[in-house]
Formats: sequence, C-alpha cells, structure tokens
Amino acid sequence: MNYIEIDCTVNSQETGREILIALLADGGCDSFEETDEGVKAYISKDCYKKEQLDEILEKCSRLGFPCSCKVAEMRQENWNAVWESNYESVVIDEQCRVRAPFHPAGYDVKYEIVIEPKMSFGTAHHETTALMISYLLTEDCEGKSVLDMGSGTGILAILAAKSGAKRVLAIDNDHWAYENCKENIERNNVRAVEPVCGDADSIKDAPYDIVAANINRNILLQDMKKYVQAMQSGSILLLSGFYQDQDLPILTEEAAKNNLRLHSFKEKNKWAAAKFVFVFMALFLCVSACKTKSHLPKPARKKKCDCPHFSEITPPQSVYFVNLCVVCNLGQSVVETARETVN
Repeated sequence: MNYIEIDCTVNSQETGREILIALLADGGCDSFEETDEGVKAYISKDCYKKEQLDEILEKCSRLGFPCSCKVAEMRQENWNAVWESNYESVVIDEQCRVRAPFHPAGYDVKYEIVIEPKMSFGTAHHETTALMISYLLTEDCEGKSVLDMGSGTGILAILAAKSGAKRVLAIDNDHWAYENCKENIERNNVRAVEPVCGDADSIKDAPYDIVAANINRNILLQDMKKYVQAMQSGSILLLSGFYQDQDLPILTEEAAKNNLRLHSFKEKNKWAAAKFVFVFMALFLCVSACKTKSHLPKPARKKKCDCPHFSEITPPQSVYFVNLCVVCNLGQSVVETARETVN
C-alpha cells in the first residue's frame, strides 16, 4: 500500500496543531508525527484528495492559524535494511522482550518475541504497540480466544499465543503485513495463530474473549460494531492508535452505544490505549425475605448477571436490591424501579 506524506507547517503551534490533526483525521489520515514546525500526516494514496486538503487548509486560515503543506508520495522500502541500522530490542514491563533476528537471545524475561518488521507496523518501538503489549500482559489469555485486528507484524497475536491463548485470528488488510505476519508466526513457532488478509468483514469463528485493535481512530469508530458482534458478555476490547485528549472521548462515546464500558486507559507521549468490557444487559434481583418473593416473576429470582466482574451484595431483610457490577456499575438505574415493584 503506497502512502502520501503531508508535511504541514503551523503558525499557531499548540492549538493549531491539535485542530489540524483533528481535521486531517476526519479527512482520512491515519497516522501523525508531530514536528518542530507542525505535524506530518500520512494517508493512503487511494484515499488522498487534493481538493479535500485544500478545504482543510482554507478552514485553518478562517480559524486564525494559516498552514502550509508539502505533499510527497512515500516509496515503499525494505524495512529490514532500515531497521538493522538502528533497531534495538525493546523490553515492556520487564516481562516481554521484542527483538529482531540479528539480536542475541537469552534476555531474562517471561516472553521473548522475534520480529522482522519488513514493511509492517508493530515492533514495540511505537507508543501504541508498547501500550497494547502492556495491556495484553495483564490479561489472562490461557485457553482464551483472541482476535487481533490490524495485526501488522503479528506481534500482539504472537504474544497472545505465547500467553496460552487456544486460538488467535490475526487480520490485516495490507498484503505485505499479512506475509510478514506469516513469517513471524513461523519464526516464533506459535501454532495457535491464523493470519488472514482482509478487514473487519473477514472476522470468523466468533465469539472471542479478547479483541485487540491497534489501528487508527477512524477505522476503530467505523468497525467497532463489528468487533462487538464478535464478542460475548464479559469479553475484553483493547484499542489503540489514537490520541488521548482528542480521540478517547469520541471512542468512549461510541463504545457506550455498543454496550462497551470503559475499564481503564493508558497514555504515553499523548498516544493512548484503552480497555473496554462488553456487558450483556442481564440483571439479578436479590431477595432475602420470602414473604415478598411472590412480587417477582420466577425467572427474575434465578437469573444471574453474565458480567465476569459480578460482585454479590448481601441485602438487608425484606428489601429487593439489584446486584451491581463493581466495574461497570451496571444496574444502578433500575434500583428504584425494583423497590417500587416490591412496594
């Protein structure tokens, strides 16, 4: 996939840069690099439209911070030659070391992953990859099913497999990434990972216990519903590839529409990763006094919340309560309704 680099100089550095990044992201740019003069944005050649860029620059001028841009097509490179000259191994949370084949082995960590990046994204040097690895290291993958969207080199899928996942589906729409992922799977001798060249429509064999997507804000917003369709109650969604201040609120709002509750987020150099929990709307009404039990239908007495964070609360005598998930706060809105039913 060929990319266009848009090198922008911004007069009003801080505010202007943030607004420009937001406008360029809405225009299809999927990655950014802040510079001393402004920002560099990258967009696939197929999505680039000069007229759209001109509109963005005109809008910036109207907002009071004129910008100038240089546009150049980036030629594809053999990243082996580039990385071998300056690529150092990376250790994440003192548990996972990511190295190239030419680095010596034997570092004392729980997981060691060998990645030859070639033309794919994902070596743990970028903040988003490091944040996703950090999150994945905290998850119990033993016996779980994992979906890795935008898998790149396959680094997250390989880590999931090394962590005990029983099956991992790694999907990327870039053919170079797909081929590189296959090579890295073989290099790390993990059999649980199945690489697929495709997009969110290529998801199969659902549901998944853990879904990881390190892409960009626009694609995450576009495909979030498809991720959720591949999940089950209690499944974890790990997202990265976006900025904390300007993107996380937008993604959290969209997640809430899909019954995803923000569990936590991490930040590194303004880049962010977030953990969401998919909550199936099932509630459990607790009854302690038998004299009022007839006010509730029988199914409501026996049904348990499907949320894995479910925490049982012992109710006082003769009062109905809705058990609340201590992570999701699920059920607070219906407590009064349940009490009215008893009365």
